[in-house]
Amino acid sequence: MERQRTRQVMLALTLAGGLLLTGCGGSDDASKSSSDGARGGSYDPGFPAPDQPQGEQNSGESRDDYVTPSPDYLSTFALDVDTASYGYARRTLAEGRRPDPSTIRPEEFVNSFRQDYDRPDGNGFTVTVDGARTDRDDWSLVRVGLATRGARDDQDDRPPAALTFVIDISGSMAEPGRLDLAQQSLGTMTESLGDDDSVAIVTFSYEAETVLPMTRLGNHRPQIHQAIENLRPTYSTNLGAGVETGYRTAVDGLRKGATNRVVLISDALANDGETDPDAILDRIDTARREHGITLFGVGVGSDYGDALMERLADKGDGHTVYVSGADDAEKVFCEQLPQNIDLTARDAKAQVAFDPETVASFRLVGYDNRRVADDDFRDDRVDGGEVGPGHTVTALYAVHTRPGADGHLATATVRWQDPDSRAPHEKSGELETGSLDGSVWSASPRFQVTAVAAYLADSLRRGDDRWNPLPGAPRLSELADRADTLAGQTEDRAVRQLADTIRRAGHLD
Repeated sequence: MERQRTRQVMLALTLAGGLLLTGCGGSDDASKSSSDGARGGSYDPGFPAPDQPQGEQNSGESRDDYVTPSPDYLSTFALDVDTASYGYARRTLAEGRRPDPSTIRPEEFVNSFRQDYDRPDGNGFTVTVDGARTDRDDWSLVRVGLATRGARDDQDDRPPAALTFVIDISGSMAEPGRLDLAQQSLGTMTESLGDDDSVAIVTFSYEAETVLPMTRLGNHRPQIHQAIENLRPTYSTNLGAGVETGYRTAVDGLRKGATNRVVLISDALANDGETDPDAILDRIDTARREHGITLFGVGVGSDYGDALMERLADKGDGHTVYVSGADDAEKVFCEQLPQNIDLTARDAKAQVAFDPETVASFRLVGYDNRRVADDDFRDDRVDGGEVGPGHTVTALYAVHTRPGADGHLATATVRWQDPDSRAPHEKSGELETGSLDGSVWSASPRFQVTAVAAYLADSLRRGDDRWNPLPGAPRLSELADRADTLAGQTEDRAVRQLADTIRRAGHLD
């Protein structure tokens, strides 16, 4: 009886707080400032914010025994499918250098590997929540997995694409593995696109130039190939001019009913013209809001402006990858980009509600630049992430459970808008403490790969102001051995490369 009264008091207090804060819109800065296990907004997962459409829902939010979390037990973030941080770290370690800790984004390490989640039949997501205990008492790793439907096998079945390639031809792009690699990849990709797809090409060095307006492939492939082959490195890097001209060209060639996207290929080392990131981002933001043009950032080069490229992609409702060699280039340009041209979800956000009766504290691993205020979860005016078919998104949490905790642990909910109608939808999944009985190292192979990738990122982040060690981290030598075993179990070349990358990191410690 006493326990029930306590639940009712907590519920009443949370509702009262929500009523006091209803209608107080967060600023753009505030929308990215919530901190896990420390502070948050007033959103109560059992009681949607007033006047917000709810769409499809599937969760256990109506259970009578559910204890409504206070703001301190909510974690909200925009979805992110970037992988550039891991690609650049792998390139840097292969060259015998330790990457700058500021370039390490753990979520991009985790999201660089295939997962074992079920996929939905149509647009939207499936939600998988699982977890396992670490070697530290009462500490666990909890994995929240979101998956979209598979990429279309028949490219003729997807919407046409209107792709504007903005290509850096500055002097630094003369380094082998930069412009030459981009030219080879673009040439191959041109053959893999459909006749109804369109391509435009913009180049930039000290100034920007549209060398090919939006052109349907059809019978124009020789013309497109010629424009690609004629690219030559020249002078300095006026990235701002390239972005501005690229988006202007994309707007001029805008196609209704098509996926309109700018593909920026650069080392992102802006040193001429407009170099202020905010000014460049403002230009992207206008095109995004008014025309729905998204950005796909492709980073190249041993010296690489990682922070600028990431910010450009985030503001452009897109994502970034890093290309270090021919294998990466083929995967990005010939598989990922053609297959994932269409979108399955716009402005997607996730919110995880931890049960205060079983969870003492928790921490989201990474997503530092993607945090969203808790009470903005169901505010569809607040920007989220754009996700295409064939994608999975993984969020990993370090969770400290209360001694003897038994029962409900967490509910994870993803909210997104239909890419065409903009109708909102939601999907949820839950986790009980009983699912944490096993060790991380006896969990499914893909869960273990997730843990290994996160522990590697955690080690490389050491020395950064944001570093907060993950519980149960093994030595890098042990981590490499585990990755070797997992590579054999999964028969996944990417996991084998992960093991090699960990060993290189260990040699530099």
